[in-house]
Amino acid sequence: MASNMKAVKLRIKSVENTRQITKAMELVASSKLRKAKDRAEASRPYYRELHRTLHEIAVSNTDFTSVYAKGIPGDRECVVVIAGDRGLAGGYNSNLFKKLEAEFEGREFVAVPVGKKAVEYMKRNKIPILTEMFGEIATVSVADCFEMARLLCQEFRNGSFDHIEVFYTTFVSMLDQHAGALRLLPLQDLKTGETEAWDVSEEREDHDVIWYEPEASEVFDAIVPEYLAGVLHGCICDSLASELAARRMAMDAATKNADEMIEQLNLYYNRARQASITQEITEIVAGADGV
Repeated sequence: MASNMKAVKLRIKSVENTRQITKAMELVASSKLRKAKDRAEASRPYYRELHRTLHEIAVSNTDFTSVYAKGIPGDRECVVVIAGDRGLAGGYNSNLFKKLEAEFEGREFVAVPVGKKAVEYMKRNKIPILTEMFGEIATVSVADCFEMARLLCQEFRNGSFDHIEVFYTTFVSMLDQHAGALRLLPLQDLKTGETEAWDVSEEREDHDVIWYEPEASEVFDAIVPEYLAGVLHGCICDSLASELAARRMAMDAATKNADEMIEQLNLYYNRARQASITQEITEIVAGADGV
């Protein structure tokens, strides 16, 4: 009985230590989440304005042509996959990879992984990787997003890929994050104003004719890499906020589970201790009666 009580006591101590870790991780995620959420919201006006400009160029020019807006038939695809650097975030990474597998089942593609978990997934599944320069999402800056966008545009212009998509997790609320996909290139819906991304098709109040120098198509081609960089930066900010929210929820659930385990173990320990005391009293009384 004494050894059993000692084992329970050690178990309680172990669970309490684990609870301290999960609680600390929950607090850290909560403190970082507000800043990440603000970054995600602040990044959206940039690519919204660039999308409006691209839409205006495409609509206002009847002879508009661009390599970025042509629907190129083919199955050469590139996918930017934005995941996390660490685990302990519930289903954040696994949900993204399940979405990727569902969309590209039986199809081959080249990946640009962003985040350590994305790199590990590509290597584990033997998926070709275009570059590992952005393999740690915590260190990816705005300048890195521009570099990534220039690389993707260059490969698209060279004909290496016919389609480029990005898989990331959209931050909806503290309790809701959705894994989804967004087509980056080609930009085929600019004439209609439709978009698979955020709602950027708001009408301007003014309808002034805009003249572009040297010509509209050259301005369009110059803006596309800037637009893609803004979209990628927004996707990364959304993914970071989603990861922190998912980790906060997972650590909160783990802390509550630890509290329940500690309560049950304490109850078991107290019952075992009471049984031990009762047995000792019974032995003392029996010894006294024998005397």
